[in-house]
Amino acid sequence: MADEVDIANENVLKHVEQMLAARQPANGGVCAEECEDCGEPIPEARRLALAGRGCLRCIECQGYHDRRRA
Repeated sequence: MADEVDIANENVLKHVEQMLAARQPANGGVCAEECEDCGEPIPEARRLALAGRGCLRCIECQGYHDRRRA
């Protein structure tokens, strides 16, 4: 019985990993040049660090946004 459960668990984990790998960033991986909250320029280092994942906020506004969601 444990073998069947282990196999099922491995299949579920594999499926979850595939789904996570296939998901697209909400904003298509585009980094804004200005923060959508405060309008200040987003530093190029931040935009480069998040290339492919995208960013819409400066570090300060993103931190505030994350704290409010938590």
